[in-house]
Amino acid sequence: MTSIGTPLMWALFGAFVVIALLVDFYALNRRGARSVSIAEAAVWSLVWVAVSLAFVGWMWWQLGGLAADAAARELADAKALEFVTGYLVEKALAVDNIFVFLMLFTYFAVPAQYQRRVLMIGILGALVLRAVMILVGAWLIANFHWVLYLFGAFLVFTGVKMWWAAGQEPDLDSNPALRWINRRMKISPRYDGERFFTRVDGVRMATPLFVVILLIGIVDVVFAVDSIPAIFAITTDPFIVLTSNVFAILGLRAMYFLLAGMHERFHLLSYGLAIVLVFIGAKMLLIDLYKIPVSWSLGVTVAVLAGTMLLSLRVPPRGKGGSAYPFRPRRTPEPAKDGR
Repeated sequence: MTSIGTPLMWALFGAFVVIALLVDFYALNRRGARSVSIAEAAVWSLVWVAVSLAFVGWMWWQLGGLAADAAARELADAKALEFVTGYLVEKALAVDNIFVFLMLFTYFAVPAQYQRRVLMIGILGALVLRAVMILVGAWLIANFHWVLYLFGAFLVFTGVKMWWAAGQEPDLDSNPALRWINRRMKISPRYDGERFFTRVDGVRMATPLFVVILLIGIVDVVFAVDSIPAIFAITTDPFIVLTSNVFAILGLRAMYFLLAGMHERFHLLSYGLAIVLVFIGAKMLLIDLYKIPVSWSLGVTVAVLAGTMLLSLRVPPRGKGGSAYPFRPRRTPEPAKDGR
């Protein structure tokens, strides 16, 4: 499988990711547990988008976007378009991911000042999972062409399933993963700061924060399974696939705090995501009959997502009290007492 990624490009990209994570961790540890304001989240969201645009601009220049050679310019334009399309698709899927995080935080009544750390750990898990699954997916596609049809069928199925599930009330009480955790772990009825384990009456127990971490890990796996085939429908270049995924994920935490209070406004977004997934899946199924241009994929994705977001602002959400996501949070866990 051919790739534009040279050793230098891979090295610079890897160094950037490490530096970005170290800066984020340093800022997190320095400021400690605290809530994140909407203004701060908006600034960081814009920073991550700007960094992503700077990266694709550097990549375009590195590939010869300004060269006199027409072939080099054409390659640079094509790869830049693939990156932007893949980035947008992954960013859109990340919005749905954010709503699931919100559901978990609401269900377990996670204090706002603890959510920052949980999201950071969840993002690290997502980065590792995406890297592994991208490598596996690239190897499968390179050796078994028919895997593309399997990915396409899976995306169509996922899109149809997402359409029927959109707007329905999530039921975590009957979630198999949560029931499995409850049967096998002793869980404290209260939080103990940012600790994952505590002692209650001399018995070591997991805190609700640890349970949330486990469930977010499971969510990471589920969304990786959905998103990896989607990006391979845009491009099979491992460098574009990985970089667009990583840049979309790096801004996920800031985007969560920005959109956490706006989920009701975009209650129709899941329908738009479902349409995008079906379209991308159909594109993958038709790949040997007709190759839909990447520019069409970008245009359809932008039009559908923008349309559903605008429609969400005009059409009131369903559900009692005007909410399309009528979460029923658990009783807020009690704070840990001194001398536990």
